[in-house]
Amino acid sequence: MKFKDYYDALGVARDATAEQIKKAFRSRARKFHPDVSKEPDAELRMKEVNEAYAVLSDPERRAAYDRLAQGHQPGEEFQPPPDWDAGFEFSRHGFADADAADFSDFFAELFGRMGQARTHERAPRGARARGEDHYAKILLDVADAWRGPRRQITLRVPRLDARGRVVLETRTLDVQIPKGVRPGQMIRLTGQGAPSFDGGPAGDLYLEVHFNPHPRYRIDGRNLVLELPLAPWEAALGAVVPVALPDGSTLKVRIPAGAQSGAELVVHGKGVPGDPPGDLELKLRVVLPPARSARARELYETMARDLAFDPRADLGA
Repeated sequence: MKFKDYYDALGVARDATAEQIKKAFRSRARKFHPDVSKEPDAELRMKEVNEAYAVLSDPERRAAYDRLAQGHQPGEEFQPPPDWDAGFEFSRHGFADADAADFSDFFAELFGRMGQARTHERAPRGARARGEDHYAKILLDVADAWRGPRRQITLRVPRLDARGRVVLETRTLDVQIPKGVRPGQMIRLTGQGAPSFDGGPAGDLYLEVHFNPHPRYRIDGRNLVLELPLAPWEAALGAVVPVALPDGSTLKVRIPAGAQSGAELVVHGKGVPGDPPGDLELKLRVVLPPARSARARELYETMARDLAFDPRADLGA
């Protein structure tokens, strides 16, 4: 996927005001609209202009794009880092513009979840309309799913200043993380969305949960996935080995004799807490001790001589 410079597509500076962006869009639209333009690539250029304007005319998308674009050049190979948009507060979730299908893969990868307003329940006749719901992606530690702690969550809220330039405000919320929270779950904070324009109740803020990468643990739905190293004798003879869980507890797991590297062992009910709880999925990995000492080499030589084991016997001649 190629990186797109939306400012270049509209011919504006990166500190352009909202009014300058609007004027640039109108100028480019008059130049490249397929119905009037004589440019040979008018249709393609018009799509690029529409896509750039869809991003830069929206303070939320523009702020997120500006953060991501730092250090990147147009046309270079590009892949957005995981959870690059975490911590931004958006007033929409998803993208449902009628012409979204005409936009590039670059746009879809970045903003495919950021433009669709969630449908509100219709207010009763005579009642004041509630404010708009807001959305943000947050990153938690794996252990939070077991502990259910209170966390201070800081969000960046894009808005236009008096000069029409995008600025980022921050706000910090004290959030109770529910025990057993899972990836993709929405934590609803009532009344923390946008205020109502006519005195009705404020909208809600939805926090979409994602987890920070962990060197040992991975959460898959409600299951906890973990690679478990084994000594050769533990795998060959069977053993009971300790497995440290994210909450600090230790689980004793029985390894069956003859376990092989790459095999999977499932311990039911020992994954993410819940009703029902998830499972613990152990990916077994046999680790060979190094033959650094004379004694270790002697033991390996004895095994090579006495076991008469050929790991490639099934491969044929």
